[in-house]
Amino acid sequence: MRKPDDHGDVAASRAAELPEAVLADAVRDTGASVGLVYVLPPGEQVLHLVLASGVPRHIAAPWARIPVDAGIPVADAMRQRRLVWLGSQEEVARRYPRLGIVLPYDFMLAAAPITDATTAWGGIVLLWPVWHPPQLSPAEREAISASCHRAAAFLRQAADSGLPPRLPDEPHLLAAPHHADAEPAQAMAALSFTERLPVGCCALDMDGRLTFINSAGAELVGADAASLLGHRPWEVLRWLHDPAFEDRYRAAVVTRQPTSFTARRPPDTGLVFQLYPSDTGISVQITPASEEPAASPARATVPSMSGPVGAAGLYHLTHVATALAEAAGVKDVVELAADQIVPAFGPKALALMTVKEGRLQIAGHRGYSAELVARFDGAPLTSDTPAVRAVTTAESSFFPSFADLQRAYPPAVDQDRMAAWAFLPLIVSGRPVGSLVLAYEQSRPFPPAERAILTSLAGLIAQALDRARLYDAKHTLAHTLQTGLLPHALPHIPHLRTAARYRPAGHGMDIGGDFYDLIPCTPTTAVAAIGDVQGHNTTAAALMGQVRTAVHAHATVGATPGDILARTNRLLVDLNPGLFVSCLIAH
Repeated sequence: MRKPDDHGDVAASRAAELPEAVLADAVRDTGASVGLVYVLPPGEQVLHLVLASGVPRHIAAPWARIPVDAGIPVADAMRQRRLVWLGSQEEVARRYPRLGIVLPYDFMLAAAPITDATTAWGGIVLLWPVWHPPQLSPAEREAISASCHRAAAFLRQAADSGLPPRLPDEPHLLAAPHHADAEPAQAMAALSFTERLPVGCCALDMDGRLTFINSAGAELVGADAASLLGHRPWEVLRWLHDPAFEDRYRAAVVTRQPTSFTARRPPDTGLVFQLYPSDTGISVQITPASEEPAASPARATVPSMSGPVGAAGLYHLTHVATALAEAAGVKDVVELAADQIVPAFGPKALALMTVKEGRLQIAGHRGYSAELVARFDGAPLTSDTPAVRAVTTAESSFFPSFADLQRAYPPAVDQDRMAAWAFLPLIVSGRPVGSLVLAYEQSRPFPPAERAILTSLAGLIAQALDRARLYDAKHTLAHTLQTGLLPHALPHIPHLRTAARYRPAGHGMDIGGDFYDLIPCTPTTAVAAIGDVQGHNTTAAALMGQVRTAVHAHATVGATPGDILARTNRLLVDLNPGLFVSCLIAH
């Protein structure tokens, strides 16, 4: 095969990127308001979000990486190779509580697998407002199926060409369809129209940033337009720095339904904000509370989220908490923390370190090169570094810039090319067991609300690590007990070829009461036994050893298969373990 030249390499790498049309066509042909496409790289167990439409990155961030065994619609659709349809908020909350907690809004959702005859490649997720009919139409199902087949064919071709799909650092956002550009005269007329209105009006893009505000609106919120343009209003106006505004914006983006809320501008001016979303942004009308129009959009209930922390931060924190609650071992905790924190909380790189034998060892990382990680792995607890100091003092450190870091640690060298850092201790029962390092590309002020969120995040990870270590210890004990009770090798029996393979039936079920045995009886006969004791713990493993010993003893003295089972059953009745045992005997 001819080795491609540089131009060929470039073309090939481009060919391995999933075409935008896969998602754009599905969104257009089904009328969906939001679309997401996930790809499962070969050999991995995590779905990667590669394309998104109709939703900003910071709202999609908690689902940028999804383990294939997670209880999330797209993962279920891919594993089960079928379309998952959720027709109401109640159904979302009932079947997928983690999704319902983080997106407590009214919408309809379909998740479809991207598969072919042999391989599961990923999945497509589409959302609709609640005015969509209660079921998908045949035409919509056909459009979703066509997009999935097209994506699968593309990914199959890429894989057969030796080019695995190229995964972007961040999902690629499809541009919203734009209306025809207005003539200059029309634009001036529209601007004059808004300036004549006695009420305030402004426009937000899909990311929540203000792109326009009229004079009446600026006067009502008490700020000039220049200070607001290009910013999210709740990040500029302190009296709007309340989760209510941001949550209503999130609700408008996800549901595409009008919504509203009331805020009080100091000292005592009540203002009503009415949000009207579309695929290109959100129009906002601002009126004094006493002059609220009679026909205003229905006000949805705002979740109770007291304090100065933004809605996005609280929802991300809740999402991480629910994900960590499902993690079993330490490896699961590390992978989930790394997968969730980087896209949702803004750092470009992350390192999670744990204390072991007087050293700080890196348990997991994202965004750092293997070479840099190896350089810091195993640092002794006597060294004077921010990560070690977080462990030894149990105090968090935040450095908005490299100059701040160097003032605290004069020998510091900017080895990771980052501009701001947070070093957070992982504390369990008042005892630091590790540290979490977050690094940012741009300088960052770390206001008190963000520090509180990050500190809470570190606390959740520490608690999950503590539970995971206990799980791993019990798992190791049960596994050791089980393997010690199983035959280390099958006996040699003339004229009979035998082999054994132990394969777990599912995730987290590779230990417990399963057993097998091969017992020579005479020079020409043997007994094979396969059994299972109810449960997956040390109790099941211990009972398995007793059952296997009984079966082995009765088979050795020449008992028939029926007698072997009957005698072993009498033993179980005498032991009264409270566990069910199944067994197959072949003579």
